[in-house]
Amino acid sequence: MAEHNGSARTDAERIPRDWIPGLVENWKSDVVSGFIIFLIALPLSLGIALASGAPPIAGVITAIIGGMLVSLLSGSYVTINGPAAGLIVIVLGAITALGEGDPVAGYRYALAVGVVAGAIQIILGLLKAGRMTNFFPLSVVHGMLAGIGVIIMSRQIHIALGTEQPEHGVVPEEWPVFHGLNSILTIPESILHLNPIVALIGLVSILIMVLWPLMSRVAKVVPAPLVAAGAGIGLAALFGIGREGGYSFMGGEHELGPQFLLDLPPSLLAGITFPDFSQIYTPTSIRWIIAFVFVASLESLLTAAAIDKLDPWKRRSNMNREFLGKGAGNMISSLLGGLPMIAEVVRSSANIFNGAKTRWSNFFHGAFILLFVALVPGVLEMIPLAALAGILVVIGYRLANPAQFVHALHIGREELLFMLVTMIIVVAEDLLIGVLMGVLVGLVVAVVRGTSIGNLFRPSMEVSEDSTGTTVVKFRRALGFGNFVGVRGKLDKLPQGKKVILDFSEAHFVDHTVVERLEDWEAEYVRDGGEVERRGLEHLHHATHNPLSALVKGA
Repeated sequence: MAEHNGSARTDAERIPRDWIPGLVENWKSDVVSGFIIFLIALPLSLGIALASGAPPIAGVITAIIGGMLVSLLSGSYVTINGPAAGLIVIVLGAITALGEGDPVAGYRYALAVGVVAGAIQIILGLLKAGRMTNFFPLSVVHGMLAGIGVIIMSRQIHIALGTEQPEHGVVPEEWPVFHGLNSILTIPESILHLNPIVALIGLVSILIMVLWPLMSRVAKVVPAPLVAAGAGIGLAALFGIGREGGYSFMGGEHELGPQFLLDLPPSLLAGITFPDFSQIYTPTSIRWIIAFVFVASLESLLTAAAIDKLDPWKRRSNMNREFLGKGAGNMISSLLGGLPMIAEVVRSSANIFNGAKTRWSNFFHGAFILLFVALVPGVLEMIPLAALAGILVVIGYRLANPAQFVHALHIGREELLFMLVTMIIVVAEDLLIGVLMGVLVGLVVAVVRGTSIGNLFRPSMEVSEDSTGTTVVKFRRALGFGNFVGVRGKLDKLPQGKKVILDFSEAHFVDHTVVERLEDWEAEYVRDGGEVERRGLEHLHHATHNPLSALVKGA
């Protein structure tokens, strides 16, 4: 681990002000960034809603509420709130499981689940549960997101080809655990029966998403999702998609009807759907409430922490307030027929790179979406579904990028194991079960590494002050993801602006998650004017050449 030394920020007066003073001071840069994020968010919101099994207008409702309301309630400064690819599996699963063949009823039941999940997030915020995200091992989180990415790709490829996923499965009925693989295993059949013109639109969309960002200057102003949607509109008009009838190609007959285009209500108000709470106490609903709260909260807080690192002014988000803001947003969005929302990492990163300075850029992005849908709703109905599916195929690939698995291997073979176990079970069976199994494997590995059962969830550490006024934090035994919540809780209580010594002389193991999260804490402490020094690392070495790999005993 690198050593951090530093002093208090000397440019505090240049940190953008918040709330109304921040609006007055920075409205020009925030309007520009908000407009660019609107161009990114609009096609993504529509595509994510469709992939979730919800009406496309649901994604628009979520983006508007996430921007115009939650921006003013959240604890972060430059994150963008809205529907996200990482929640597609949750929403689609809830609609499918609760609807039992009736997607309209399932959608309304899922909205009720979203309302209750939002209320629970508010309660968690009041209970100051933001620190609980420190429990989950990073490789398990990456494995969860990779599994979600695989599911998104495997489902959207069928739509991009102009087909529907075959109803019959490849996996036998007696192997129910693996039924989640059917969307992957039926891809060859969809390829054999693809609709050539629709598949061309899907392919063009994928190519634009991959190649357009390489044009760095243009891509900063005109984002790839917007170009893909625009190209889809042009190709749909060229080939007459939306008209009744069809065409022949190489001896096959194919349709070009309106089912290949977006279908939206005549107005935003007409798209409002109210939840049905009649099934809210059933075990199925309770299971999906837990999944909503877990995934939405974890993704939002991890995104807020990641964006804090990118923030030029290194402002630190209030994670408990993030719970409150997202909870209120999810309640209101679900009450009006919207999807659940999180702080989304790609849009948030783009927000920073485009010069956003305050939460008002998030507000403006929602306002621009509202104006566009209110003034020119007919344009959206010209977008072919295959173009949106192509966008999501690339987003799914980015979530499951093979480079992440290579990175996990460089950190340590056990980290790759956690990631693979989580991803495979998420894809084949269930998201929550996948995460729980990943955590369980992590705990077993920690015990094998020498962590005692008593030390598994409770850290062995002592905080004292020496004669010079320096705070000494002595770690003993093992430091792992299971006990890092307690470690971080004690570190956050240390007085700011002092010298802190982290003494590892009596520790025999520090896992990768703790190594990386200690780096984050040290950087934050130094930015706030403190100084951090580590001692007693002579008997520990990194498990691999990666500086973020686990610290283990040995020569």
